[in-house]
Amino acid sequence: MFLNIIALVVTVVTFAAIIRKAEVRLALLAGGLVMALLSWNLQAFSEAFTKSMTTAGLISVILPVMGFAAVMELTGCNGHLVKMLTDPLLKVRMVLVPGAMLVTYLINTAISSAAGCTAAVGVILIPAMMAAGIHPAMAGAAVFAGTWGSVFSPGSPHPAMIAKIANVSVIDVILAHKTASIVAAFIVAAVLFAEAKLFKQDKDWTPEKAGADLGKLAAAKRPAIEKVNVLMALIPMVPLALLLLTVPQFGITTKILPKGLTVLESMLIGSVLGMLVTWTGPTRVVTEFFDGMGRAYSLVIGIIIAAGVFIGGLEAAGVIKSFLDLLKDAKSAVPFLGTFGPFVVAVLSGSGDAAAIAFNTAVTPHAAQFGITSVSLGNMAWVGGSLGRSMSPVAAACIIGAGFAGVSPFELAKRNAVPMLVAAVVFMLMQG
Repeated sequence: MFLNIIALVVTVVTFAAIIRKAEVRLALLAGGLVMALLSWNLQAFSEAFTKSMTTAGLISVILPVMGFAAVMELTGCNGHLVKMLTDPLLKVRMVLVPGAMLVTYLINTAISSAAGCTAAVGVILIPAMMAAGIHPAMAGAAVFAGTWGSVFSPGSPHPAMIAKIANVSVIDVILAHKTASIVAAFIVAAVLFAEAKLFKQDKDWTPEKAGADLGKLAAAKRPAIEKVNVLMALIPMVPLALLLLTVPQFGITTKILPKGLTVLESMLIGSVLGMLVTWTGPTRVVTEFFDGMGRAYSLVIGIIIAAGVFIGGLEAAGVIKSFLDLLKDAKSAVPFLGTFGPFVVAVLSGSGDAAAIAFNTAVTPHAAQFGITSVSLGNMAWVGGSLGRSMSPVAAACIIGAGFAGVSPFELAKRNAVPMLVAAVVFMLMQG
């Protein structure tokens, strides 16, 4: 019991460090090491590290997606996708706020980094929305609110982790939450629209009137794309389309591809098409693809390894067993804890990954004991963390969007609080 209390203190200190912007991997590794030492079980640290760093199911999914993303950045296809989707929206001022959120949400499925998506979309949409009279903070909030569209990205670490636990495919995990996520997305868009109308922030605003910092706005660089190349714009969406079209359950391609395409195969096809459409040299494409995979291992797999070590420390200290026993006595609370545990940590830390990965590593494998499927519980933690991060004032995406709008990040966060909370409750109820 005493060891459990000490481990919980270490857990609080670890997440407090993350909230105060400590390096996530360092904080998790340090917390796991301390708990392993306190448990006189240093081997738990090394075993968890080794197990996490060689998880084939995660590596074979996450790395090629990040490699493909790097190729799309190299070829400029991402820029054309953004311009193709944002240009028509700017012609209809009345739906700019919800439209900006939904367009960002869609683009985020292809540009899965929240910060990268905000930078790519925000540099175009936020100044344009402000020019149309939208309050700068509302313009920034609308774009920031769409940065959880990555819940449809097969390259996120979460569906691969949940798929491995549930012994299903990555696409099965995504399809399991598609209805709830789409409904939640439209709820976010509708609540933002209502906020803009209610507080009269959808017209007649100028940056000066809203108190925006024009110096920051002037520093924003505009992309130099004059005309959309439709072929280039479609390339980033090709791998996701291939994965969906070849899902065996749909029966579209079962005769020629009985098992469907893998994530790796889809990303390689997309990369080759991007190379051919843009006439980019094969050497540059291959180099960038592998560089992107290397960055994925460092940044994404690195967090998974660190979270695995942290959970290994908790297991060595007996905390996981005690927590699971507690959940067995309160089964009805599991969906709420699964959704809002990662949600709250994401709001405070600015990252939806650390808490969701930790929860899915420790609790989701035991989902059947609580009367819920591992896919449903895993998706609650994943999407809950993503929604929480989309209202966090310390998230990188929020800071970038606030910079384009010339306002404080807290102005974006407070406008997104109600939409994200409502969406999280609806998602939890639909998944549970």
